[in-house]
Amino acid sequence: MKAKIVLALVTVLFSFAVTAADLELSFTDPKWTGEGIPEGQMCNKFGGKETMSPQIVVKGIPAEADAIVLLFSDRSNARMNNGGHGKVGYKITAGSAEITVPSVPGHTEILPENFWMVAAHSAPGWDTAGAYLPPCSGGRGNNYFVDVKAVKLGADNDVSNILAEGSIKLATF
Repeated sequence: MKAKIVLALVTVLFSFAVTAADLELSFTDPKWTGEGIPEGQMCNKFGGKETMSPQIVVKGIPAEADAIVLLFSDRSNARMNNGGHGKVGYKITAGSAEITVPSVPGHTEILPENFWMVAAHSAPGWDTAGAYLPPCSGGRGNNYFVDVKAVKLGADNDVSNILAEGSIKLATF
């Protein structure tokens, strides 16, 4: 009897769980291949010049989503993983199944229209502070990714209501 009750409770609990769908991601610029860093697109500390994040095509966005959140990460460095290179939001029109997220400049908190800084990058003492820190390991073979989340914004631009997500490798540097 206890086993049936536990099984029924587990079934009810799992029926309320929300599973985020997968997003399909790609770059618009062929210089971003997921391998090496395009020339000049590393952080200032290692010679970056006029750095910009790559434009990303996002497909499979749920109709309810009204924003895209980009978490830039160095997965080889625990402190810089999970958005340690910056978390940036981009407002979209609900019902957009596919969009191209424009580039954001590195090393600044001044972002283009429709963007906002969810969280600055985690290493302002290592390189110039800002919303997006380009790859910055100095060529030690670290793996850089951007995790993309389609969200339904809450109060005060809360981004915790994730509807779909995906990830794409920026480069190894």
